[in-house]
Amino acid sequence: MSQSNINKLSCREEILSITKSLVNVNSIVNTSGEQDIAKTVYDYLASHPYFEMKPSQLVMEQTINDDRERYNVLAHVKGTKGKSNRTIVLMGHLDTVGVDDFNQQRDLAFSPDDWMEYLQSEQLPEQIQDQLKSGDWLFGRGVLDMKSGLASNIYLLTYYAEHPELLDGNLVLIAECDEEDSSNGILSALKTLKKWKEEHAFDYVAAINSDFVAPAYEGDENRYVYKGTVGKLLPSFFITGEETHVGSAFDGLDPNFVAAELTKQINYNPDLSDVGLGESTLPPVSLKQTDLKPSYTVQTALSAYVYYNFFVHSWSPEKVLELLKEQATIAFENALSSFEERYQQYCQVSQQPYRSIPWEPRVFTYSEMQEMLTRTHGESYEQHMNDFKEDLLQDETLDIRMYAARVVEESWKFMPDKSPAIIVFYSSLYSPRVALTGETQDEQRLLAALDHAINALQPEYKHPIAAKNFFPHISDMSFVAMSDRMIEIDYAVTNTPSWGQKLHVAYEDVNELNIPVINIGPYGMDGHKKLERMEMTYSLEIVPNLTNHVIQDVLNREES
Repeated sequence: MSQSNINKLSCREEILSITKSLVNVNSIVNTSGEQDIAKTVYDYLASHPYFEMKPSQLVMEQTINDDRERYNVLAHVKGTKGKSNRTIVLMGHLDTVGVDDFNQQRDLAFSPDDWMEYLQSEQLPEQIQDQLKSGDWLFGRGVLDMKSGLASNIYLLTYYAEHPELLDGNLVLIAECDEEDSSNGILSALKTLKKWKEEHAFDYVAAINSDFVAPAYEGDENRYVYKGTVGKLLPSFFITGEETHVGSAFDGLDPNFVAAELTKQINYNPDLSDVGLGESTLPPVSLKQTDLKPSYTVQTALSAYVYYNFFVHSWSPEKVLELLKEQATIAFENALSSFEERYQQYCQVSQQPYRSIPWEPRVFTYSEMQEMLTRTHGESYEQHMNDFKEDLLQDETLDIRMYAARVVEESWKFMPDKSPAIIVFYSSLYSPRVALTGETQDEQRLLAALDHAINALQPEYKHPIAAKNFFPHISDMSFVAMSDRMIEIDYAVTNTPSWGQKLHVAYEDVNELNIPVINIGPYGMDGHKKLERMEMTYSLEIVPNLTNHVIQDVLNREES
């Protein structure tokens, strides 16, 4: 379809109004505010004449397999321009992070106009002062992440509800909860997408997320759109030592010593940056490091626990564990070498006899340990662990990561050889990577439409609009498409100790739908921070028009 045939939408003020009404609702994740924001969106759409006439095409649905009461809002508009079943999904999340960083001004976080008036009297960096005075920047919690993006998608849905004759296909909106924590919202919404696919014969050909984009570095003027998303894993390490009294320090091995060497080996290591489609992930970084002693004693710890953020563009969960098993072996060797060197030096200065250290590096994946224990102990071990995991669910103080650590710790008690070792596993869900490579016709069509949209809108905007392959943050894009094979997902599952009790993700639903997904979202700065803000010209004018161009191009482009 010729780009000249797509009218530019004049939508700034309407999307700004929707954005402010959404920001006014405190919808911090894991609070009752998630219920409030869902009701706000539902009521807004329900009052539209289209949905008054077709109420079955709008639903507010509670999430499933969730320990909190919260809701998604889903709606669809059927085009009347032709008879195509081609369907595009527009996505945006309802929840925000908290506002503790606002301190005494917490209430102002949800009132952009009042918050901006307050900021006028604050001492701010020059760039932020200029943005505040420009009239083209909006400040407040959620204005960037991502209520302005959601507002853009709501506007487009209602635009086509008013003009279904312009739509040759269908449009689905998902306004999902819980993106900032565990993605229960999008995972529940997949069930509805599958149901609508059967009931309405929807052919899902593309999804467009509207999460925020930001400068990649200081001085970066690009406004990015993304053709896929980074994947995220949480590789974790249970490290056992040999306990000893601190008065006989060299008679044992402190697991904290090994943990420190492990973090030195893994943290910020560019060898662990995954390069895919010419783009590199950030290297891993530690998110927790602790021993598992419950209280103070003069004994060294029996075990330690550490986990790292790990981004992927092309590596599978199996590949990551293979790499980290190698890194853990190197770290273990370095720790023992350093221990031995220091022990020898101590023996010299204390004039004590030196004894060779008895330990060797031992590193196992969780699934390898499970195979050993099942062979050794049989069904009695399996039954014990099933009972243990069920009982452990009663401890509400344990998050999913500490739950996994306790499961590994309990399994370790059954190891016949309890000499020091490292167990590598995953302690949280895997957010799958999505790489659009153009392998399918739907991917080719979406990628071409995105290029056409950028070319059409670039003359309307002074800053460069640049396309990259991987959205750099965790988002719900990971749960509408999947570049891994299910066998690779299964490997992650077998190395996740909390799977089936504390954690379950319907990856089979993601794999079944597998909708090519891109991100066209609002531009701004300091997402998740006190001075979160978004640029209105790009976010409220360019973003909805980029998205609209993609909608029209994907649905109307003739088959090649």
